Amino acid sequence: MKPNYNKEGLIPVITQDATTLEVLMLAYMNKEAYQLTLETKKATYYSRSRKSLWVKGETSGNIQEVVSMELDCDQDTVLLKINQKGVACHTGNVSCFHQQEIPNEAPFLWTDLYQTVLDRKLHPKEGSYTNYLFDKGIDKILKKVAEETGEVIIASKNNNEELIYEASDLIYHLTVLLVSQGLTVSDIMQELKKRHQS
Repeated sequence: MKPNYNKEGLIPVITQDATTLEVLMLAYMNKEAYQLTLETKKATYYSRSRKSLWVKGETSGNIQEVVSMELDCDQDTVLLKINQKGVACHTGNVSCFHQQEIPNEAPFLWTDLYQTVLDRKLHPKEGSYTNYLFDKGIDKILKKVAEETGEVIIASKNNNEELIYEASDLIYHLTVLLVSQGLTVSDIMQELKKRHQS
């Protein structure tokens, strides 16, 4: 199958995290970018503003390793499933799609929590407990993760309602730790996927 390029010689590309399935960005490829992506397995796009090729992460380090590359039924749109190193958006957000016009009614996911915590780091909010943790630094964050781990163990001896509460605390503080260390939910999910397959 050959891609159907538009009159400008471009084809739109939807880029999706192969592990979390989160849609990360929309970009374009020309024939050369398409071929380079196939050959190198690194997402390569065509910048319409700069009128040149760009390998995602070449300067930022936020590389996209290609897992699969598919054409839609009309062969005029590419779906790129990738392993994202770092974040996809130039603003520092995980995904370029982070400005909600209609509130998300889908089930709350770990990626939603991660995005909220990351947003607090990028755009501090006065009175935010998350920003308090970031301001105090890694030692404070690690102390809270240790405390919450102990509380999960104790709650396990009591009742499920308490365990749910303490496990949620642990996951929240663990997410703060991941953001502080520049790691993503996708990094963890990829590791879990490896273990699931072994």
